[in-house]
Amino acid sequence: MHAPVLVLKDSLKRESGSKVHHANIQASKAVADIIRTTLGPRSMLKMLLDAAGGIVVTNDGNAILRELDLAHPAAKSMIELSRTQDEEVGDGTTSVIVLAGEMLHVAATFIDKNYHPTVICRAYNKALEDSISVLDKIAMPIDVTDRATMLSLVKSCIGTKFTGQFGDLIADLAIEATTTVGVDLGQGLREVDIKKYIKVEKIPGGQLEDSKVLKGVMINKDVVAPGKMRRRLLFPRIILLDCPLEYKKGENQTNAELAKEEDWEILLKMEEEYIQNTCMQILKFKPDLVITEKGLSDLACHYLSKAGVSAIRRLRKTDNNRIAKACGAVVVNRPEELQESDVGTGAGLFEVKKFGDEFFAFIVDCKDPKACTVLLRGASKDLLNEVERNLQDAMSVARNILKNPKLLPGGGATELTVSAALKQKSSSIEGIEKWPYEAAAVAFEAIPRTLAQNCGVNVIRTMTALQGKHADVGNEWIGIDGNTGDVVDTKERKIWDSYNVKAQTFKTAIEAACMLLRIDDIVSGIKKKQAPAAGPTPPKPKVEEEGDADSEHILPE
Repeated sequence: MHAPVLVLKDSLKRESGSKVHHANIQASKAVADIIRTTLGPRSMLKMLLDAAGGIVVTNDGNAILRELDLAHPAAKSMIELSRTQDEEVGDGTTSVIVLAGEMLHVAATFIDKNYHPTVICRAYNKALEDSISVLDKIAMPIDVTDRATMLSLVKSCIGTKFTGQFGDLIADLAIEATTTVGVDLGQGLREVDIKKYIKVEKIPGGQLEDSKVLKGVMINKDVVAPGKMRRRLLFPRIILLDCPLEYKKGENQTNAELAKEEDWEILLKMEEEYIQNTCMQILKFKPDLVITEKGLSDLACHYLSKAGVSAIRRLRKTDNNRIAKACGAVVVNRPEELQESDVGTGAGLFEVKKFGDEFFAFIVDCKDPKACTVLLRGASKDLLNEVERNLQDAMSVARNILKNPKLLPGGGATELTVSAALKQKSSSIEGIEKWPYEAAAVAFEAIPRTLAQNCGVNVIRTMTALQGKHADVGNEWIGIDGNTGDVVDTKERKIWDSYNVKAQTFKTAIEAACMLLRIDDIVSGIKKKQAPAAGPTPPKPKVEEEGDADSEHILPE
C-alpha cells in the first residue's frame, strides 16, 4: 500500500463532486427563497438594517440583495445576477433570481441520477433558444407615441411595487421624464440616458401628489448675494462657466517682495482690474444669470450684481451639464472665449424657492429640454427612497419600450406559454437530453406559481386551470391577475411586460444556472500569498520618515 500523497495544504478545504452541486443548488435556492415573497403586486416588504443602523424598507429584489452580506460563493453569484439585470434593463430583478433558483432546483434530481452536468446545460441552452423564439412569436408591437398604452404598460410594471397604490402618479412621471430626454439617433433608434440627464431630487415634506417632472433643472443652491441679486428672472440669458471668477492665487506659499509702498497698491489694483476685465467680458453678452462650477469672489459678485446679473457658484459638474442640456447653453472654460452661441436662451423662468429651510434654484419652462429633474415630495426619507427606487424601475421600463417597442403578456402568462411550447417540443427531442429539457419547461412555471402563492389563492387549482388553458393553442394571454389571483386574460386587464425585460430575464437566469451547474470543485481557505521563504515572513526593515527620524539623521554631512 502506498503512503498517501498530500497535494493540498492542510489549511485548504476541498469539496468535489455531487456534494458541491448540492451545496450550490441549496445556496441559490436559499437566495431565491429570501426574495420569493417580493414577486408580484401582493408582495411583502423586507426591512433591512444596514451597518450604519439605517433602515431600508423595500421589495425591490436588487435593493434587498445588495444589502445582504452572504458567505456562500454560489449565493454571491446569484446576487450578481440581479445586479446585472438591474443595470441592463432595470426591471425583473426578482424574477431572475426566482427563475434561476428553480432551474437549479429541478436539476438536482438529475444530478442524483448521475447525469453529467454538461448534458443538463446542453438541454437548458436548447430550451433557452426555443423559449426566446416563442417570445418572438407572441410579442405584440406597440405604438410608442400612444400615451395611454405606454401608461398602462409602465403601470403594470410598477403595479408590483410600493407606489402601485398611488395610481398613475409614478408611471406618469417616468414616461414624461424619459420622453423628455430621449434623443433620436436616426434609423428609428432612440437613446435615453437616465443616469446622466434625469436627476431625481427628494425633498421631504408635502404630499406625494406634489411630485412632478420639471421641464428643466433644479439645484440646491441660492444666488451668491441674495439681497442684491434678483431671484426671479423671466426668459433669462444663461452663461455657464467652469472657471473661477476670482484672482488666481499661487499654488502654495508665494512670496512677493515689494520695494516701494506704491507697488503694493499697484498689485491690488492689478487684481481688481483682472477681475473687472473678466466680468466685463462676461457682461458684454448681457447675461441675466451666470453659473460657475468654481468660486466667485466678492469683487466679481459686486460687478455682476451692479449690472443686475444673478450669479450661482460652486455647482456640481453633473448639474452644470444638465442645465446646459436643458437651456441650450454651452459650458465655457475661459471667459475670453465666450461667444453669442454659448449663451443659453432656452429657459423660460429662473426662480429661487424655499422648501423647508433650504433654498432651491429652478431653471424651468425650457423649450425642448434634453435634461430634466424629477421632484419627489413625500412624508419621510424612507418613503422617498422607496419611491425613488420605484421611479428608477419605471423609467427603465419606459426606456426599454422606447428602445424596443414590443410587448409580452404579464401575470405569468409568458412563462406558461413558453412552458407549454417547450413541453410539446420535448417529445421530438431524442436521447438523454429530453428529460432535463422537460424539467426546464416545468421550471418556467415557478413564476406564475409564486405569483399565485403571494396572492394567497389555492395554488394547485390555479396552476392546473392555467396549464389546462395553455395546453390549447390561442390562449397565450391567459395569466394570473396579481391582485385577485384570478385566472384572467391579461390583454384585457392590461397586465403587460416589456420584451427586453423578459428576454433578458430568461437569458440571465438560464446562463447563470448553467454556470453554477458546471462547478464541480470548491477549494476554500486559500490564504494570501506569503513570501516564497517558508515560515513567517521576516519583519520589514523600518524606513524612517522625515517626521519621525531624529533630527541628527537629517543634518547634512
